[in-house]
Amino acid sequence: MIMKDKKIWDVIVVGAGASGLMAAIHAARAGVRVLILEHMDRPAKKLCMTGNGKCNFTNNEQGVSHYHCADPAFVMSVLNHYSKDDTIQFFRELGVRPVMVKGGYYPASGQAITMREVLLQELHRLNVKILYEIGIRSIKKEQDSFVFYTKSDTYRAKKCIFATGGKSYKKTGSDGSGFLYLDEFSHHVRNLVPALAGLQSNLAFFKKVAGIRAGVCVKSYTDNVLVREERGELQLTDYGLSGICIFQLSGQLSRALIAHKKAEVAVDFAPEFADAKELRHQLHTLLHSKFMKQKTVLQALSGYFHEKLIAALLAEAGIDPALPVTKLEDEALKGLCVRIKDFRVPITGINSFDQAQVTAGGVDIAEIDPATMESKLVSGLYFAGEMIDVDGDCGGYNLQFAWSTGAIAGKSAAQKERSGCYESDK
Repeated sequence: MIMKDKKIWDVIVVGAGASGLMAAIHAARAGVRVLILEHMDRPAKKLCMTGNGKCNFTNNEQGVSHYHCADPAFVMSVLNHYSKDDTIQFFRELGVRPVMVKGGYYPASGQAITMREVLLQELHRLNVKILYEIGIRSIKKEQDSFVFYTKSDTYRAKKCIFATGGKSYKKTGSDGSGFLYLDEFSHHVRNLVPALAGLQSNLAFFKKVAGIRAGVCVKSYTDNVLVREERGELQLTDYGLSGICIFQLSGQLSRALIAHKKAEVAVDFAPEFADAKELRHQLHTLLHSKFMKQKTVLQALSGYFHEKLIAALLAEAGIDPALPVTKLEDEALKGLCVRIKDFRVPITGINSFDQAQVTAGGVDIAEIDPATMESKLVSGLYFAGEMIDVDGDCGGYNLQFAWSTGAIAGKSAAQKERSGCYESDK
């Protein structure tokens, strides 16, 4: 039947990011009437920035080890209900040819905007309306409907899907404002902290080596317990550590810091050597070569490491870089090799949300049904994407979680509402 009040909908999705658009499409495909409310002037701004504008939209290697939350079974259930294969097939049907590069899937166009455009085209085909620059004042549940009070109007829906994102990249609309509405529904939000971000340290060492990149192995520790190990290119900055290998460690260390735990990263600047002993043997042979006798220690080692980096490491080991090779004692070389292989960095902070790719923390997953994404506290309320307390590694994992939770939430919300479907608002 046709409702006289055009402001009554079956499903209202709050947020036009990746998970929100996905939720709206899957709900509308099920035949229900869907509205998206977005507080920015354009949809999916953050999506268009992902993968340096190329959009790594999922990854061939899936598993709970790539996602971080209180209960790995929650993530496993989500991925079982909507997998990376489902995601790839979904975008193929919308005209995106996926190209795999080092395990990550990208659109063949090489443009993240491609992903946004095909999503918007599908929403247009399904007659889904998006209202932009909507200032939502409050959201309440009144009897069997959700009521959305905005700065200019009021809207009602039988089902509500929250897909407002986290707090990272505020300029894209992911500013944490969605969490303000949850007080009305008694949901608990676990600590919101930056993830996939640079790590800060107060060591003076970093002022000397800022700008250097090095292939390393890094290990994270909380309260002296090994948490994770990664390999990759490290970017040394004036504030501390950056690079994808560091981003992969950051979420867990961020949680440790907010819990007042000791956070530390061990950097191995020579991962090709098994241990400090093997490195020491190699350098001892080098330094005692006849070709090195006239050189300083810095000159002799600059062919193994970036000159600024080895100079700083020599200083950390208490060795004068200008010391002649012939005067370097074995014990001093041993101490240097230990620092090269296991350089300990105390972590004092993490870069802000504006410099973080994602948000760790969010709506407590114990309060969400992973099979439907429906709230266990409020019937008809669903969640999708980054506002849930799950964060993934770099490499398309956070987007996969967005696609999966959005699709599940959209299908589930529509399934309960089909019997009361309205005609589309033309």
